Amino acid sequence: MAASEDNVTIPEFSCLLQMDPYLKAYEKDFKRRYELLQKHLSQLEEAEGGFDQFTRSYRSFGVQRLPDNSLFFKEWAPAAEALFLTGDFNGWDKFSHPYIKKDFGKWELTLPPRHDKSPAVDHGTKLKVVVHTKQGERLYRISPWAKYVTREEKSVIYDWVHWDPPHPYIQIHPRPKKPSSLRIYEAHVGIASPEGKIASYTNFTTNVLPRIKDLGYNCIQLMAIMEHAYYASFGYQVTSFFAASSRYGTPEELKQMIDVAHSMGIVVLLDMVHSHASKNSEDGLNFFDGSDSCFFHSPPRGEHSLWDSRLFNYSSWEVLRFLLSNLRWWMEEYRFDGFRFDGVTSMLYHHHGIGVGFSGDYSEYFGLQVDEDSVVYLMLANHILHTLYPDCITVGEDVSGMPALCRGVEEGGLGFDYRLAMAIPDKWIQILKELKDEDWDMGNIVHTLTNRRYGEKCIAYAESHDQALVGDKTLAFWLMDKEMYTNMSSMIPMTAVIDRGMQLHKMIRLLTHGLGGEGYLNFIGNEFGHPEWLDFPRKGNNQSYHYARRQFNLVETDHLRYHQLYSFDRDMNRTEDKYGWLAAPPAFISAKHEEDKVIVFDRANVLFIFNFHPTKSFQDYRVAVEAPGKYKIKLDSDDARYGGHGRLDHNTEFFTEPKAFNGRPNSVQVYIPCRTAIVLANEEIDYCY
Repeated sequence: MAASEDNVTIPEFSCLLQMDPYLKAYEKDFKRRYELLQKHLSQLEEAEGGFDQFTRSYRSFGVQRLPDNSLFFKEWAPAAEALFLTGDFNGWDKFSHPYIKKDFGKWELTLPPRHDKSPAVDHGTKLKVVVHTKQGERLYRISPWAKYVTREEKSVIYDWVHWDPPHPYIQIHPRPKKPSSLRIYEAHVGIASPEGKIASYTNFTTNVLPRIKDLGYNCIQLMAIMEHAYYASFGYQVTSFFAASSRYGTPEELKQMIDVAHSMGIVVLLDMVHSHASKNSEDGLNFFDGSDSCFFHSPPRGEHSLWDSRLFNYSSWEVLRFLLSNLRWWMEEYRFDGFRFDGVTSMLYHHHGIGVGFSGDYSEYFGLQVDEDSVVYLMLANHILHTLYPDCITVGEDVSGMPALCRGVEEGGLGFDYRLAMAIPDKWIQILKELKDEDWDMGNIVHTLTNRRYGEKCIAYAESHDQALVGDKTLAFWLMDKEMYTNMSSMIPMTAVIDRGMQLHKMIRLLTHGLGGEGYLNFIGNEFGHPEWLDFPRKGNNQSYHYARRQFNLVETDHLRYHQLYSFDRDMNRTEDKYGWLAAPPAFISAKHEEDKVIVFDRANVLFIFNFHPTKSFQDYRVAVEAPGKYKIKLDSDDARYGGHGRLDHNTEFFTEPKAFNGRPNSVQVYIPCRTAIVLANEEIDYCY
């Protein structure tokens, strides 16, 4: 291996080293990964006519209707003794329709059309693959490539339903351009209504998309779309990888939802779970062909001890076909604009991150603990997606901080566009849990918000779905707790708890938005301080939907303060849209004053000033600024519209003085009330983005 590594050239590796010279010590690891990637690509060229063909395998596997209306069925079941097709079309006869065995564990069957030339299986009818094992068992399975599965009310198991509608939905709106500033609304279709039930794709299209547009988000990250038998798994225990969840409606309704989002200029990402799969065998991939491997490694390697799920064998040709075609299917069939890859840390390491605290030492990211099959799979996926769809967006959920995760494959990186800044929400919750306001450490907060790999883009967030889950609390709940139920009315004077909670909720979000990354994420409902956590119906709560919903009705109730938080979130996004700080280089931090509890920074020629002090306001406070000129307030968390105290005059013009201060050539004096954040822009600069 060592000899061949010397001949490997990573085209732009020098760019990576320029950015991080410490990676030079691990050049061999980078070369080995890159060589494996190139080997895969040339094998695909040789055996499959290239990755374009290979990733369209959803057009040949599962069930396909041919031009003459005959139906072609194809499966990969290497350990099976025999395969049969049964269903409504043949009265559930278990033996009348055998598949023919082909090379490499493939099985095929063609059903000619009926006499009237219509397909032998009607749209909307049920099917099953009957697998005969070498041990003499007979198993009833759903095709791994099934496009639609449903569950009848009284049933536990999902059914494979043949989906071939006479009038498929045709998407008409082009994909929007990739946004330079990514403002993500993380959403779950099922909980997106105030009613205690599973909400629908259509409800989301009609009632939620206009809100997202109004709030100024330009990207939606959809959770729990890939079919999962257990609703409370939040979509993370996938059973059917090619099926859009039927609990919210039909595939056509999801297509329409994405089409309408595109018409609003909003891109849509799918929460992609390729890190593991549900252990279900009756309606999942597990034991599909009767063996304990097939799509997975045999145990123990093929089992995740914490998630109680199965782990893919990324070195298997057919598993690569399945997973890479799966990415292509969601891009082509539904026109998603990219993916947030779930559980990347678990994929990258043989230890799956279990019981491992990552210190940031580079030796943790290389060597035998790294699962190179997974690393190369992710490189392949990103390379193929970005080659076929230049505007495709991929986000990696990695807690370990793997270097070059978000650098291009041609540099030796894994090719993601962004990683999630997972330390930020943890920091906010730790502060709210453990510290009094006067003990907040400004330097430590700033460090957490800015501690990211140079040249690798991050999505910053104050809270996501993880912080909303039962057992944890949202930021609003940490801040205001039970008073959210009693004291959110604007008809009564603000209590001290509500006042503190409202002001800090806005400030935490704005600081995260301005300083924490190159993209921003908010979880559905949290923009207005949703009062409760999230808990799906399950045995432990008597199958209740009470916490599996979002109470948008609270925003519509004028005398409740939730709409004030909503308005601030909207105007924060709209201000970013105008000035583009997320797309700008990292901020210059000119102050993190521990005693005053003040943080000041400028980014994209916009000046951000935060006074976290619970009681002290400052007159004529000098702050550093880069560009000289006249500044005006563009966003003010103390504005009465946002539940603030209205202590600032927005007509005030702030003129800089050529007095160098805190590392900047100019400075300006401002009034900053306690617990207030303000954003100032230079009136003499043309902000053209």
